[in-house]
Amino acid sequence: MEIRKVESMWSHLHWLVMLAEQGSYTAAAMRLGVSKAAVSQHVTELERAIGVSLVRRTTRSMRLTEAGQRLVDDTRESFDRIAHTFNSLKDLGGEPNGLLRITAPVALGRQQLIPRVTAFLLAHPAIRIEMEFSDRLSSLSNEGFDLAVRHIATPPDSHVAWPLCKTRSVLVASPAYLARRTAPDHPAALARHDCLHYPRGQASNVWSFEPKAGRTKPSARTTVPIAGPFAANNSEALRDAARDSLGIALVPDFSAQASLRSGELVEVMPGWRPVGTFADNIFAMRPYALHVPRAVTLFVRHLRDSLAGGFQA
Repeated sequence: MEIRKVESMWSHLHWLVMLAEQGSYTAAAMRLGVSKAAVSQHVTELERAIGVSLVRRTTRSMRLTEAGQRLVDDTRESFDRIAHTFNSLKDLGGEPNGLLRITAPVALGRQQLIPRVTAFLLAHPAIRIEMEFSDRLSSLSNEGFDLAVRHIATPPDSHVAWPLCKTRSVLVASPAYLARRTAPDHPAALARHDCLHYPRGQASNVWSFEPKAGRTKPSARTTVPIAGPFAANNSEALRDAARDSLGIALVPDFSAQASLRSGELVEVMPGWRPVGTFADNIFAMRPYALHVPRAVTLFVRHLRDSLAGGFQA
């Protein structure tokens, strides 16, 4: 193929690489900000220019041919270097700008991140943020996210992670519920209470506790079966049910913080530490890359500073 014709195909090659990364025409089109038909047309034009088939298409799937995979493998690194250089130079100039796509769990995002996002955007008006609240673990690179905030024990080795703060699980109930039911002082007493819990698939419903440091009780972990009228895979829903006096809920501290401060909820069995239900750390993380956009670095720093004290009531 003559040089001039090759040069006219640069964007077509890039779109083929994006198609390979995203795995479908629909996802590639969304990532590129174009129509699905435009992606298909670019691939067809590239195939016509090269003279070989690059993609096997069926009504339900898309796969690269051997030639297509070779072309992607040989060009992807070059496009990555171009993107790295472009972003590095762009970050040198003036006010940080651009779009940050962030994913975060529903409860953590709604209660703790939104106020901090607002403050960040007011301080950096040239930056835009698009947030997706989902408890589903997204593939950051495939879905085009720049950053994820995750409530997890340990981040994956394939990602760069910044610890934001520690978190803990708390057992909470409303004063009205505790007024009509004797407050438990030991995990075994929870068998006599309505317990509002986070379901874990087919696993049996149990809560585990350890005495806090300095207590005279034995240090061994105590695990107790629990039951109650309500379960939900969202800590806001459990908190609200506890606030409505439906029972005792086990939730992350960031969900209970405001209600504990207002007195709508009180901590139950403060001498015992719930373990094993929710993770103890919150991280910001992204797939490893040579270049981290300045806007990402600034936002992570903002979160670390504003979350430094954790979620104490």
